[in-house]
Amino acid sequence: MDHHLLAIRVFTRVVETGGFTRAADSLRMPKATVTKLVQNLENHLQTKLFQRTTRSVSVTPEGECYYQRTVKWLAELEQMEGSMTESQSAPQGVLRIDVGGGSARQLLLPALPDFFARYPQIQIDLGVGDRQIDLISDSADCVLRSGPLADSSLIARRLLTLEWVTCATPSYLARHGTPRHPCDLEQGFPLAHYRHAVNDRIQPLHFVDGGKAIDIQHRYQISVNEGNALIAAALADLGIVQTLRFMAQPQLDSGELVSILADWQPPADHLYVVYPSNRHLSAKLRVFIEWAVERFS
Repeated sequence: MDHHLLAIRVFTRVVETGGFTRAADSLRMPKATVTKLVQNLENHLQTKLFQRTTRSVSVTPEGECYYQRTVKWLAELEQMEGSMTESQSAPQGVLRIDVGGGSARQLLLPALPDFFARYPQIQIDLGVGDRQIDLISDSADCVLRSGPLADSSLIARRLLTLEWVTCATPSYLARHGTPRHPCDLEQGFPLAHYRHAVNDRIQPLHFVDGGKAIDIQHRYQISVNEGNALIAAALADLGIVQTLRFMAQPQLDSGELVSILADWQPPADHLYVVYPSNRHLSAKLRVFIEWAVERFS
């Protein structure tokens, strides 16, 4: 790649990630190379693009103006090059996708043989875990995640409606009884809680009674920060759990787990495919998004 074009691409990644180290990591380049390319670009433009201190990097007004113009130009360049190559070949290359453990196991992985049958020249590097990654700094093409979209620079397309279920094993209910109302859980029923992988906070069991929210969180025996482990905790009789229904559906169907308090479940959530709005959609990413919407909707 032409060194000047490479320097522009590196500059935009430093802006998007907020630092030279994160940009270098996401580009899989030495930090010294990233620094040198940006310095060469500044010398070429005879303009300071960043204010640097020992602790932080910020974009100068001139750098912000240059970024706004170059990011649009790069998108147009990628679109032009993509349209030329796509007309001559099938979508190909490596897609980096991040997804939660439960969604990977129950939803995405079982469906991928159909995707690969359609697009055999695409490879997928799948990151699995409940920690929400940063799409830019972690160089992911897209993620599958549930919940509200907090970052306005991202685009989300809805794939699935996700219902909640509260459940326990038959042996647990035989030993402790079956609660008839969410407030009964405060009377000594052992719980197994989900602990957020991002902020390490305990997620209370959430219910709705006549439009009024009821959150239950008392002393618990165990908390876990991964969805599959939460199901395993329930199967081990460690407590009542609340999870997305698709996660527990095989065990509900087999009778290993029993749904309780069904009349008070919280509103359904949604699963989205999320990707950056300021990137041109490559052929491989575009066909994956369209396939996912078709498959899961």
